Amino acid sequence: MMSNPKVDAIVETYLSVADAEAPGLVEGLYLEGSAALGDYRPGASDVDFVAVTAAEAPFEVVERIHARLGAYPFEGYYLTWDDLSKDPAELGTRPRAHAGKINPRGGLNPVTWHTLAQNGLTCRGPKPDELDIWHDPAALAAWTDGNLDRYWRRLVARASHLASPWGLACLGGYNTVWVVTGVARLHYTLATGEITSKSGAGQYALATFPERWHRVVNEALRLREEDDTALPTLSGAVSGLSEHFGTPRKSLYGSPFERRRDVLAFADQAITAAHELYAAR
Repeated sequence: MMSNPKVDAIVETYLSVADAEAPGLVEGLYLEGSAALGDYRPGASDVDFVAVTAAEAPFEVVERIHARLGAYPFEGYYLTWDDLSKDPAELGTRPRAHAGKINPRGGLNPVTWHTLAQNGLTCRGPKPDELDIWHDPAALAAWTDGNLDRYWRRLVARASHLASPWGLACLGGYNTVWVVTGVARLHYTLATGEITSKSGAGQYALATFPERWHRVVNEALRLREEDDTALPTLSGAVSGLSEHFGTPRKSLYGSPFERRRDVLAFADQAITAAHELYAAR
């Protein structure tokens, strides 16, 4: 099925639970995200999925399935076959599994559809190229351009205040990877019309952005490769200080404050450059 045994095990567990709880409900199951893009990291990645049902999945049933799974890192949407052929902007909301809970009104975006069409991995059902999956490059570009401000610019603005949750979070490794690769991924999409992974975005940034930004990009790639950037905790943040001050020093930066400065400055530059790409279309 997949090339990573941990992904295989998570998928097999999910399908056995779903089939036991609601036989016949899940007619199709596809992976997107890092597992589909060849960038899955067991210690840091979720397994992102799209489960396809004949009719809209009953919330109570989906909730029971994921309650049995518990804290499994298996996150994604429940869509119908008909949903796959439609613009997600026209669908409203659909059940979304996140952090072991079900949001009955999970917001949809075109990245899921495009990733599924271009890179989706089949666990059950027809292959993506056998399906009528909505695919609109102009809509993807417009959504991406809007997301630069709707999510990323706001995040950078909040993180610019050190004495704030995001300001402190950006001192850590997890948010170094999240911010640097996050904005680079959107720049890549506006430049190419395609979707890339976190690691792919980092490599793209090294080839695209001036040398001024290579250190912070390489730092994000280092952290991603070392596979130890799980969601931040206070104890993790404290232990992460050894990256800067331990012997030998692992970080490319002398202090987390210096790194945070470059993370936010790179994000600001990449957002501006991505907007310029979209304006030039």
